[in-house]
Amino acid sequence: MASRRSRNASSLAVKSAELAFAAPQVVAHRMMRMAAAGPVLSERDLREFQRMGTEKLSAFAESWNAMALQAARANQDLAAGFLRSLLSPLAWASPLAHTAAQLQSAALGVLHEGIDPVHREATANARRLALTKLR
Repeated sequence: MASRRSRNASSLAVKSAELAFAAPQVVAHRMMRMAAAGPVLSERDLREFQRMGTEKLSAFAESWNAMALQAARANQDLAAGFLRSLLSPLAWASPLAHTAAQLQSAALGVLHEGIDPVHREATANARRLALTKLR
């Protein structure tokens, strides 16, 4: 279980770092595109700016939903563990570290599920926009 926790933490750290690099690239590209477009937007610019808004809404809605579902799953697992400990007197002997590890794993799971959709959209946009000319 410890290796899975560290793997989840590593994966979360990698995705956070990738997101930290991809998001400013996308914002910079789109801001330069807005500045270059001026008051009259081309069809291509209009599509890109509309896409910008809808992608953010859908990615964050998917993220919030995934986090809520993962939090519900984690709460069920933690509640089941609590009930098992009440029903089994030997379970009281289990160390507090096990409960702390469960809580850490649950928190990492929620964060991991939440960052996935945003990471996926931001990195895909960074790759796509890197190949796109500003004008």
